[in-house]
Amino acid sequence: MGENKKIGVWFRKDLRLSDHKALYYALKEAEETGAKMMAFFHIHPSLNDSFTIRHDYFFNTLENFADQAEEDGIPVHFIYGDQEEAFESLIDKASDLYAIYFNKDEVGFGKTRDEQVRSFLEEKDILVHSFVDAHIHGAEEVCKKGGGSYQVFTPYLRRWNSLDKPGIFSIDKSHLKKHGLDIREQFQEGYDQFSTLLNNCTMKWKHIGEKSAKQRLAYFLYNKVQAYEEKRDFPALNGTSLISPYLKCGVLSPRTVYHKAMDAKNEIGESEGLETYISEIAWRDFYNMIYALYPNSKDEEISDKYKKLSWNQDEELFQKWRNGETGFPIVDAAMKQLNTIGWMHNRLRMVVASFLTKDLLMDWRKGERYFEERLIDYDPSSNIGGWQWAASTGTDAVPYFRVFNPTRQSKRFDPEGTFIKTYLPALLDVPKRYIHDPSKMSEDEQRKYGCVIGEDYPEPVVDHQTMRKKAIAMFEGE
Repeated sequence: MGENKKIGVWFRKDLRLSDHKALYYALKEAEETGAKMMAFFHIHPSLNDSFTIRHDYFFNTLENFADQAEEDGIPVHFIYGDQEEAFESLIDKASDLYAIYFNKDEVGFGKTRDEQVRSFLEEKDILVHSFVDAHIHGAEEVCKKGGGSYQVFTPYLRRWNSLDKPGIFSIDKSHLKKHGLDIREQFQEGYDQFSTLLNNCTMKWKHIGEKSAKQRLAYFLYNKVQAYEEKRDFPALNGTSLISPYLKCGVLSPRTVYHKAMDAKNEIGESEGLETYISEIAWRDFYNMIYALYPNSKDEEISDKYKKLSWNQDEELFQKWRNGETGFPIVDAAMKQLNTIGWMHNRLRMVVASFLTKDLLMDWRKGERYFEERLIDYDPSSNIGGWQWAASTGTDAVPYFRVFNPTRQSKRFDPEGTFIKTYLPALLDVPKRYIHDPSKMSEDEQRKYGCVIGEDYPEPVVDHQTMRKKAIAMFEGE
């Protein structure tokens, strides 16, 4: 093969240079053929119209990745335009490009985009090699022994655990320097657009990128995982791994997480916390499978019998939920956390989703879309699955008559009000006996503790017991 032949490696939400399936196989071909490898990232014009905190985090991560990739000898090229325009430009400027490698999406918009790009490239006689990389097991891999897909997580998990796990795709970075291609001067427009996106970023994230991700994972596995089962539901205890944003951006692969967890198991022994943590990796695969089975589930209920529910359309009430102004401290603190740092503790995601759908009787899709806008770890499959679970409209969902009591959840999982006070300074001096429901304070107590209800902190927007009955009646068609 001629020395000018080129292989493209399309990076998307897999911003790492280790345990990267597409890069591994692209490098293997480059070593066999002598071809050069061109790393690239596609910037779509619509990004400038929809920039939110999650984009802020992602593009900070992408900048970190681009710096690391350049240091390791495989600089990232930025192509710009809609799909056809951008890839047409790529083919035109990177002459002798004959193959493109990437890690594919199995669901949602990403799947549609990948199919369109594949068709376009194949029409141009470009070879396309795509791989399942974002999950341990792909959407079609975990099946019942007699055929068919699982609808319930527990039997899915048993089958998932029984399957052999893929190993790590080790990449020799010294070989990247040998085969890496740098023709960035031909893609100046893409660089200009990337610079514009970086200028839109308003936050500087300290702990981003592959190195930080691996450090955080190691610290969790060797210092916290054994207490994970006991502490993971308490938002003030920082008892979770906090690696979900890294998985979303792909600076960590799920294979690496799984095998590092297995290494920890061999070194420090089995624990309920470690087994629970490993099951969380399986949950990602489960929801990916469910979204693949129900490709319309972002827009419609999975359960047919709940597709015609009459949801509350009160926009003012939705804004109060969104802004953390419901008068229910645990809900409000959780929403303030989301709006401030772009992340929310998993227990609280369930609490606020239940509150929106069962206490406010509002459409789960509105909540799902808001999470999509704000979460730096937004994963379509997990987010859609979680919202349909909370709304009792999905597969393996919480029964409609099981309605989270936000005050009880608050007392159980934030007993001292530590988390609440972190995000609701108006309640800082409110004593423990009132922190979960400050509306129970007398007027004298409100003045004493510097929190006048209706002025410093809102009155509850609904009565939970009343709304619980209404929610059950709505689901029962009454």
